[in-house]
Amino acid sequence: MRYVTNLPYATKKEEHVTIPMSDGVRLSAHIWRPTSSDQEPVPAVLEYIPYRKRDLTAVRDSIHHPYLAGHGYACVRVDLRGTGDSEGVLRDEYLEREQADAEEVLAWLAEQPWCDGGTGMMGISWGAFAALQVAARRPPSLKAIAIASFTDDRHADDMHYMGGAMLSDNLAEAGTMFAYATCPPDPAVVGDRWREMWHERLENTDPWVLEWLRHQRRDDYWRHASVCEDYAAVRCPVLASSGWADGYSNAVTRLLGNLDVPRKGLIGPWSHKFPHLGEPGPAIGYLQELVRWWDHWLKGVDNGVMDGPMLRTWMQESVPPSTAYEERPGRWVGEPDWPSPHIRQVVHPLSRHTIEPPREAAGRDRAPDGDAMTVQSPLSVGQFAGKWASYNAPPDLPYDQREEDGGSLVFDTEPLTEQVEILGSPTVELDLSVSEPVAMVAARLSDVSPDGAATRVSYGILNLTRRDSTEDPEPLEPGRRYRATVPLNGVAQAFPPGHRIRLSLSTSYWPLAWPPPKPALLSVHEHSSTLTLPVRPVEEPDEVPASPFGEPEGTPPLVTSRVTPPESRWEVKRDLVGYQAELDIVKDRGTVRLEDIALETGLRAHERYTAVADDFTSAAGESTWTMTFQRDEWDVRVVTQTRLRCDETDFFVDATLDAYEAGRRVFSRTWNEEVPRDLL
Repeated sequence: MRYVTNLPYATKKEEHVTIPMSDGVRLSAHIWRPTSSDQEPVPAVLEYIPYRKRDLTAVRDSIHHPYLAGHGYACVRVDLRGTGDSEGVLRDEYLEREQADAEEVLAWLAEQPWCDGGTGMMGISWGAFAALQVAARRPPSLKAIAIASFTDDRHADDMHYMGGAMLSDNLAEAGTMFAYATCPPDPAVVGDRWREMWHERLENTDPWVLEWLRHQRRDDYWRHASVCEDYAAVRCPVLASSGWADGYSNAVTRLLGNLDVPRKGLIGPWSHKFPHLGEPGPAIGYLQELVRWWDHWLKGVDNGVMDGPMLRTWMQESVPPSTAYEERPGRWVGEPDWPSPHIRQVVHPLSRHTIEPPREAAGRDRAPDGDAMTVQSPLSVGQFAGKWASYNAPPDLPYDQREEDGGSLVFDTEPLTEQVEILGSPTVELDLSVSEPVAMVAARLSDVSPDGAATRVSYGILNLTRRDSTEDPEPLEPGRRYRATVPLNGVAQAFPPGHRIRLSLSTSYWPLAWPPPKPALLSVHEHSSTLTLPVRPVEEPDEVPASPFGEPEGTPPLVTSRVTPPESRWEVKRDLVGYQAELDIVKDRGTVRLEDIALETGLRAHERYTAVADDFTSAAGESTWTMTFQRDEWDVRVVTQTRLRCDETDFFVDATLDAYEAGRRVFSRTWNEEVPRDLL
């Protein structure tokens, strides 16, 4: 990244500005803005998230907010209610109170003498959720949003559930927020009230996984703040981006296809990162794109920002399987609209272990329906699946799929005679039967090289009790034939000549997805089951220059020093005596000192997923977080642990919260709860 210090506007910052809410709670804001805005008001751009602006996101914030401020904007970073230095308690994600607070923040910004009355919202992940959800509420000052790594559907396409199956990230993210929601404010900012504010959080925070487990179907809990329920509610322009390695790769194209406002889409090879910090690379000059976006929609500059294709995306080339990549080879392509007129849905019948040529090109009569192909996968299928949403640290992409394929039903094409490129969401339609009333299927699409190495390209999961409805699931009748459609995550991928395209089907995918109560035998009937690929013909024009973006830029990050080293670990372990399998993940940032505020912070997350042999009720997950903050005499630590286990009928949550001040435990609480399984 190129760090820029010579910007069009001189800027100043206000590190703790309180914004009053209508119920008396005050939110804390960090504001960067042009010094000239006192005389010449500018638009305001809000980022609204719970991840602690003063310390844990301070370095990241220092790269892009001063950059945008130096281009003529008041950039405002607000801690959500109950997080960082804001008052109150954060009880769950995307609640009505959170969104109402955001509207009040925008109204406050629009009224400030340094603001010209126009606002925008930006962010990644929670910040993008917030911007899209608030846009659907149509606050009068909000003129545009720019969002990265988000979803418009909180149940079908978020970290909680996928195809009605529960993801392990439902536990992992709950562990994350259990930790963040119970950390104290900084006494250097809020003064002597810090301890009172901290204990209010400690005493009023429950493990969020409990609420998420109580809603295993798509119900009003998930419909709330899911913008897909009413796309017409969004009336402002939207710049939407994500990465193919991210769990949120699908929502960009859904917005492009369903919104009726000026909109642009951008999808790179990235994990869960802003595009200017994109990993795997190539990262791009995203902040320059934001300046152009805000200049047009907040300042009325006629700069051609809406020219060119609606969607720009990175067409990924074939790579060997790896859990991390520095760069993904490929090229930028553009699509004028979405759905794209360039893309053809090509249907391939499935026969015995073969993906056949497209129906219109088969050139022979269909063979009669033969015996069904069957699979009952061991719990070990899924240990090389990687993370639902890659963060690229520790390395968390899927590894070589050959070992996974050993417990799966596998279909291959013949070696390709020419390059095949796909762009969009593949789908698998299955004519199937199962042996149990609750069962799942995981479908994986892989690029198989001539040496046999298999790189996963996309995947999808379906809880078969939700095959027709996630609102009203129904148990399966063992032995009865059903039709079920499994959508796979969207992707742009080129398969070169000599490679094969592989579809793999399994009845477990642990620990990425929680297994059903019992192993199930899946029978798939050939010829009446199909794989549909969204093929983008190679001869179609790319529609964009070879290098449509500038080099990544930002302002110099805050000065930090390393106190203790970081640690990353992603280990698969198998005990062939006790038959226990374990995935052990450590993400430890070490201790970092923020020199400008003389504060040392530490964050360690440890996830552990276990199972014994093929006992599906032995599946268990554990998320442990340790957060530390130390300056002079102020020394605090929060330790949270959440453990999720099950039997055939129930889930069991055991959680602990311990808080320490100067090494002495000052708060402790334990939870032991059970939640019935609901056809899951």
